[in-house]
Amino acid sequence: MQLSKLKDSSPQPPLSSQKKPKAFPWLLLCMVIGACLRFTLLGAKPPWTDEFATLVFSLGNSYLPVPLNEPISLAILLQLLQVNSEAGVGDVVHHLIGEDNHPPLYFILAHLWMNLFPMGQYVSVWVARAFPALLGVLSIPAIYGLAKLAFRSRTVARAAAAIMAVSPYGVFIAQEARHYTLSILFGIASLACLVAAARHLWRGTKIPLGLMGLWVVINGLGFITHYFFVLTLGSEAIALLLLLWGVWWRGRTKATPQSSKSVPQVATPQSYKRQVYASFWNNFARLSVVAVGTATIAVLWLWLVLPDDYGSTMTEWIQNDNGSFLAIISPFFQLAATIVTMLSLLPIESSHLSIVIISGALMIAFFLWALPILRWGVRVQWRNPSTHFGTRLAFTFFIGAIALFFGITYFKGIDITRGARYSFVYFPGVILLLGAILTACWQSDAIASTLSKNRLKTPRPVQINGKRVAIILWLMAFVSSISVVNNLGYRKYYRPDLLVPLIEQSSTESILIATTHRSLVQTGELAGIAWLLKDKPIAEKTKFLLAHQTHKDSTVPTGVLRETLQQMPRSLDLWVVNFHAPIELNDCVLDSQSFPHINGYDYKLYHCPEVENIRAIREFED
Repeated sequence: MQLSKLKDSSPQPPLSSQKKPKAFPWLLLCMVIGACLRFTLLGAKPPWTDEFATLVFSLGNSYLPVPLNEPISLAILLQLLQVNSEAGVGDVVHHLIGEDNHPPLYFILAHLWMNLFPMGQYVSVWVARAFPALLGVLSIPAIYGLAKLAFRSRTVARAAAAIMAVSPYGVFIAQEARHYTLSILFGIASLACLVAAARHLWRGTKIPLGLMGLWVVINGLGFITHYFFVLTLGSEAIALLLLLWGVWWRGRTKATPQSSKSVPQVATPQSYKRQVYASFWNNFARLSVVAVGTATIAVLWLWLVLPDDYGSTMTEWIQNDNGSFLAIISPFFQLAATIVTMLSLLPIESSHLSIVIISGALMIAFFLWALPILRWGVRVQWRNPSTHFGTRLAFTFFIGAIALFFGITYFKGIDITRGARYSFVYFPGVILLLGAILTACWQSDAIASTLSKNRLKTPRPVQINGKRVAIILWLMAFVSSISVVNNLGYRKYYRPDLLVPLIEQSSTESILIATTHRSLVQTGELAGIAWLLKDKPIAEKTKFLLAHQTHKDSTVPTGVLRETLQQMPRSLDLWVVNFHAPIELNDCVLDSQSFPHINGYDYKLYHCPEVENIRAIREFED
């Protein structure tokens, strides 16, 4: 893309050229819409294993007291979620560092947040999710400020705030009792520092020391919120390097300087070039100080705080050791799908096939219609001198993040595209671009003449009515967010709410629910079932078994399960759930029913009657 020769007097948006409305009423409206979406049905969805980790560690509790390789009651398993009034911040940090693979800042804040609310015996899922939901609402004014700083346009800032309020990805991430919305806020703050520093770099003025210090602090806080924040910083570095290259090239090729407040007229072109180079190297050194300061915080944290085997068993699910063709092409589709859901996600995860088909067809049709408009909007704002700077930074930041995601996936063998939540890294950049695109559509009539001069063809829908196009894009995001709120899009990874009724209907005897155990993930899987069983009549006669498995091919859980069944009274219904070891049972009979698929739970039901009745049952089946 190249800068066009648009005049500085190019038409401005109507709201900019006339009396400027105050920002507060618009921001308030966006925040109200965003809050309604994020807090609606907040506690209705069952918590899943990652959220259980947040709940447990934020309470100051530990997974270690949960017994392994022996049957335990529901009450013992749910001790993890009991409110612990004696636990403090030190307990949160100690248990988290020793048992999980995440930094502690969010968990400390969540601990303090939950202490503000009276809770009963167990933690409140609604209270735990309300904190990230609130942070998600705060991201709306935050993105407004960032867009205004980057684009110097209230219209772009208002559009960015409006799309942040209703982005289905933003709603999804805000309704998780996890640390992603806090990471997004730190990402927005770090990007604001990037924009401020880049303006000084582009104008040839010194980056203030205060800005440098603030940037380092924000980067450090982001790092101890989520370690993938380093990808945000890496994306910023790529955007900065491209900008540095532009500044260097401008200094080499520009023979005649332009007079301005930031770059005064100098005597000769040679004097101007010397001034540009001196400013370049000065700012390069200051940016290097910011990079070194941030890296120092990260290295000291990793060296002084974390144990050597920190999180070694927690990232196996994203290890990409499969060289098949599908494994090679999947990351492209996974990442593309996540980017799409930042604007559109109809109920494609509905339980009704007809709704899934219709929703999928509508989404495909929508993006075939919208893709030329999105591309056009970025090109328009890139070529417009008043918005080029913000568009350039947002676009290069986004492309840098995509490059890092693919680089880590293909060269490190860690497929981070599998987790949509990791895209918090570049989410603010996408929102900035969407805000700029909506603005281009909204102002299409005003900029029509300048577009024709630059041979930039306007898509037909924008030619007909650009404002209508902007409204359609926003409405698609709004409707998609409603799908997320109702668990029809970005559905929870585990559905114990479907498994528990099935257990109630199928089992009248005592119950043992068994799984293989590798880490706290499997404990969370069973805790999800226990959480929904705790108020059911069958809770008292239900036991749980976590059969520890040191590696995925170990057959130790097979013997643990067999020995456990020998110790338990009969008759018994055995539910094996996500049991990744051979099942060898001589005195139990597999239920012949065809059970439905349930998200997150691969399960089988065995009936273990009195020993003298087994032969009769098998003879009857034969």
